[in-house]
Amino acid sequence: MKTFPVRTRADLREFCELPLRLHPRDLYVPLPAPVIARHARTASLHVVRDRRGRVVGRTSTHRDPAFGAYQLFGHTEFTDDDAVFEALLDVVTREAEGRELFGPVALLPNQTGGVITSGFESRGFVDSAWNPAYYPDMYERHGFTRRFEADTWAVDVAGSAAAYTFDDRRIAAEQLVIRHGSRRGFRHQLPILREMLNASFAQLGYYTEISAGQLAEQTDGLAFLLDEGLLLWLEKAGRPVAFVVAVPDISEFLMRTGGRLGPVEQLRLLATRSRYRRDAVLVIKGVVPEAQGRGYMTLLSREVHRNLEAGGYRTLRSTFVERGNAASAASYRRAGGRPLHGYTFYQRGTA
Repeated sequence: MKTFPVRTRADLREFCELPLRLHPRDLYVPLPAPVIARHARTASLHVVRDRRGRVVGRTSTHRDPAFGAYQLFGHTEFTDDDAVFEALLDVVTREAEGRELFGPVALLPNQTGGVITSGFESRGFVDSAWNPAYYPDMYERHGFTRRFEADTWAVDVAGSAAAYTFDDRRIAAEQLVIRHGSRRGFRHQLPILREMLNASFAQLGYYTEISAGQLAEQTDGLAFLLDEGLLLWLEKAGRPVAFVVAVPDISEFLMRTGGRLGPVEQLRLLATRSRYRRDAVLVIKGVVPEAQGRGYMTLLSREVHRNLEAGGYRTLRSTFVERGNAASAASYRRAGGRPLHGYTFYQRGTA
């Protein structure tokens, strides 16, 4: 096995195509190719080739001062072969120069990445991982330990809003106002979301503060897909204190296109977006620290679930929730939700 840097368009195409060959097309959701191309401006991409020159593994390497003195790796896919994994590990370790390894992340844990550790029979979805059962076994056989263990969740929408009870008399008494996202005004709403996002998640170990540029990049193209009833925030006396961001689940579209999302695919998606309003993904939610414990997320959750049912959605899936975050997990359980995938990141020393 030999490892090579990704340098040409052909290399990048093979890098993107590897997981499509490795994984079932009805379970694995590829990261959009334009996202990987953007990541290549920051990270170094590598592929492992076998004796015939065929790509059998891939990874990326980079560092980010926002996540401490770690060597980060991501986009990591491989055949069920220790020699392939060891070749990937060699290049990551070499670039680490003694730093501890952490991943897989692309490019940070609060963006995309991770490894699922259970629920392999359930398909993945956008902004979340899917991999076969041999992945966690491979990491752990080679000395990696789990960090930030979590679960993704799934909730059946029908009747779920009834699980979220809130005394509506408090709305006037506490000067509460629910605001909705807007396709036309989305760019101007991003700073409001960013301020709440950074404040709400600062206490979590995996979270790194999102800059205005990073948030703009992560949400690039979201406005035209936005269901305005699924992006909500709550103001108390004019001050934003809580938010929920859910989006229509376009996983099946990405499965069909193999992650291609160029101009032609974007136009096709825009023309057929009504097809992708059966399922939704809750990407992120939070309450600013000084407003936590007052039931504000219950109020927003009730509104989101009402809007999901009115919009004809069947299922709401959630990106990973750390197992130590009991309040978020309880919010899904009260609506009849169930854990979908076990989830983890991995860390290992280089010694």
